[in-house]
Amino acid sequence: MNKAIPLLFCMTLAACGGSETDNVEIPQPPIQAPNLQADICYQMSTTMGDILLAIDLTNMPITGQNFKSYADEGFYTGTLFHRTINNFVIQTGGFTSGLVYKPGNEPIVNEADIGISNKRGTIAMARTSAADSATTQFFINVLDNPQLDATDANYGYAVFGKVLQGMDVVDQISIVETDSNDVPKTEIIINSLTESSCMVN
Repeated sequence: MNKAIPLLFCMTLAACGGSETDNVEIPQPPIQAPNLQADICYQMSTTMGDILLAIDLTNMPITGQNFKSYADEGFYTGTLFHRTINNFVIQTGGFTSGLVYKPGNEPIVNEADIGISNKRGTIAMARTSAADSATTQFFINVLDNPQLDATDANYGYAVFGKVLQGMDVVDQISIVETDSNDVPKTEIIINSLTESSCMVN
């Protein structure tokens, strides 16, 4: 609902002789989502090119640190982009060659309610239908996907970073030929994921 409508309605009541504080619920301003921070960056080298990722540890401490821990221990090396959907997302971090599942640590708390939107180029945690079920898998938004954001009716998917460089590679990965389960027919592998400068050339 447009928040200007109840505000306008209250003003009309006051102008007709009622008090502005009588049974009037004053609308609260929307909570301003924080801007994504580039606290630490990683160069993700894939079989289709390089992608520079910036990770927000300031606003997304649980999610950001979770990713950093896996990245620093080399967990993502050799994992596949196992789900690619044109004009939606590319997803990785949970399977090795041949779609062999790679288990991670315990699931983390979903921080999606902080309000950072799933816009093009942002990185978010994949999860099951359970809110707090994310572990290792993450995806990159190919387009703006506000339907993935947290709302009163949806837990949402926690955005914890963004692509600083290499969206052309992301776009190319998103359009590869896939099978009926959105798995690329030719494997796309993360060769390495290493800490890097956040400076863009």
